Amino acid sequence: MKVMRLADSGNSPKLVEATLPDPVPASGQVVVRVSAAGVTPTELAWYPTTHDPSGTPRTGAVPAHEFSGSVAAVGPNVYDFTLGQSVFGMNDWFAQGAVAELCLTDAASIAPSPITLTPTQAASVPIGALTAWQGLFEHGHLHPGDRVLIHGAAGSVGHFAVQIAHLHGAHVIATASRHNFDLVRQLGADEIIDYHSTRFEQAVTEPVDIVFDTVGGDTLLRSLSLVKPGRYAVTIAADKESSEDPRVQHAFFIVKPNQRQLMEIAALIDTGKLRTLIDAVVPFAEAEAAYSGKIAGRNGHGKLVIAVDPPTV
Repeated sequence: MKVMRLADSGNSPKLVEATLPDPVPASGQVVVRVSAAGVTPTELAWYPTTHDPSGTPRTGAVPAHEFSGSVAAVGPNVYDFTLGQSVFGMNDWFAQGAVAELCLTDAASIAPSPITLTPTQAASVPIGALTAWQGLFEHGHLHPGDRVLIHGAAGSVGHFAVQIAHLHGAHVIATASRHNFDLVRQLGADEIIDYHSTRFEQAVTEPVDIVFDTVGGDTLLRSLSLVKPGRYAVTIAADKESSEDPRVQHAFFIVKPNQRQLMEIAALIDTGKLRTLIDAVVPFAEAEAAYSGKIAGRNGHGKLVIAVDPPTV
């Protein structure tokens, strides 16, 4: 199969086209023929990209761990999927990713694709929506009526967090660029703060129940004083993973595959209650540019997607 993988040499991460053997599914696994893959630009420098689970340095990793496509093969003990079925989902961070013609994943990590989305749109959903879902419900313990502060509200995770919190009856305070105000308001934000011109900690006049941080830097630290006693701050910013501050360590989490949650998310999408945003779509040959930030004409909100095997119609 044709893939884009990390080059084995060079001072900075770079993707090159290569050929790898087709994956063979083991028990409980599925091979997906990839239609599109979602881009997480910082992934090329992450530990699972550069190391095996044992800690051994890893070379030639294939990135992109969220995808849409169709079932190409199933292993033993897989009963919920059929050949050719449209699916979407994510796979393990240490596995080979989806900037490839074929992608191997656990059956429990994928679900039937939303019927109202194109394959490109479906590929933009899994990591962002699951991160928002798990951050708000599993780590933030969201309840109706909660006040929720969401940083990066127009981003690939933030736009899902705004919608899910709003759907669950929260009062949503969002930080965003002014040119995204109308969009973020449409997604369900009750208050919007322009982070370019306003210190959010001065604009938020009452304590919040949850801070959902997607930005990194000092944004989380500046937010901690806004959280009500006994409530929660959560962050997905990778630079917080190695922090020695226990408050930050407690806040940090990494999204996990979850089939049941994907199915609930798909249902919300297909009933028009949840939408996904596309930043830009690039062809397979431009995967390197997608990860290095060299794509022109981006929308400035939502997810960057690689069309691995676009429709021929």
